Amino acid sequence: MYDGDVVVIGGGYAGVRLARRLDGTARVTLVDRKEVFFHRIASLRAGVHPEWTHTPFIPYDRLLRHGRLVTGKAVRVDTAERQVVLATGERLPYDVVVIATGADYPEPARFTGTTTEEAAKSFAEHQRDVATAEHVLVVGGGPGGVELSAEIRLARPDARVTLAHSGSALLDSVGNARPGRKALAWLESHDVEVLLDSFMSPGTDFGTYRDARGTIVEADLSFWATGTTPNTLWLRLAGHGDWLNAAGRVKVDRTLRVEGRLDVFAVGDVNDVSELKVTPAALAQADTAAHNIRTYLQSSGKHRREPRLYRPTRRTPLIVPFGSADGLTVLPVPGGEAAVLGSRTTTLAKAKSLMTPYMRRQLGYTAA
Repeated sequence: MYDGDVVVIGGGYAGVRLARRLDGTARVTLVDRKEVFFHRIASLRAGVHPEWTHTPFIPYDRLLRHGRLVTGKAVRVDTAERQVVLATGERLPYDVVVIATGADYPEPARFTGTTTEEAAKSFAEHQRDVATAEHVLVVGGGPGGVELSAEIRLARPDARVTLAHSGSALLDSVGNARPGRKALAWLESHDVEVLLDSFMSPGTDFGTYRDARGTIVEADLSFWATGTTPNTLWLRLAGHGDWLNAAGRVKVDRTLRVEGRLDVFAVGDVNDVSELKVTPAALAQADTAAHNIRTYLQSSGKHRREPRLYRPTRRTPLIVPFGSADGLTVLPVPGGEAAVLGSRTTTLAKAKSLMTPYMRRQLGYTAA
């Protein structure tokens, strides 16, 4: 017996986790414009190495035993009729709707198109560009920019690679200077030119880039790892701009409900919870939201259970691979400075497989 209809909009890390948690206790419909799950963690390597081209794609067909997947684009949440409206005109009734549309990442960490073939073609184009470039510029010295620079350097030891970062230190969002120093030492020891305090923008001539001081950098290939944009424009266009904050993220309360809505939740990169937008945080949010949705659907009267309050993740490990056999792991320590671990821990935790076996198991597949 099912307790109600739950429509989950978005099949990323938070969306698939929540859909799987509710499968069997509610009638779950997962809506996503893609035909497969996109394991974004593996995408930077897939954009450089041909043998990784298809690794980020995991079919949805084993995710839900009882629920269903709808491939399509949500364009509106009709709160009056309690229906999700798709671009095709199809309407999906809900008792609870979950917004899990994530954020848009710069290439190559992006699923281009809607099919595996379209996305794989995009990866192949990046691989060819990297293989033939004489000078590759990576803009952004956060985890993604550092990881991508290392992947490019190891794939192209003969090419010139430059990493430009607007901040005074790499990985400066971590709140600890040691990881940035360690990343800088690795990159420089592998002949990656690192430009700090260098806010970069495209120059006036093709293939040129200019920093805030007017310095010109010439490169025949560039990647911009300068942050993400929440996928919420569709909500604004549908008249739900009041659900969003100034940065375009969905405003949620401590139960992960959209403010003022008992039956609308938002989880993962798309919401305004103040924490690092990393996969472990998205999964933790999904678990809390799943509990609260079950509580909402099952409880009534004097026996009504209280929802759980989500506690933002403050001690999430940050893992930054330098290729498949090196990297650093920042491990928060309660009451003290975070520990910075090296290649052995990083390789086992992420660098070698990029968590692909783990995500395949999450979607019902074997690790291989």
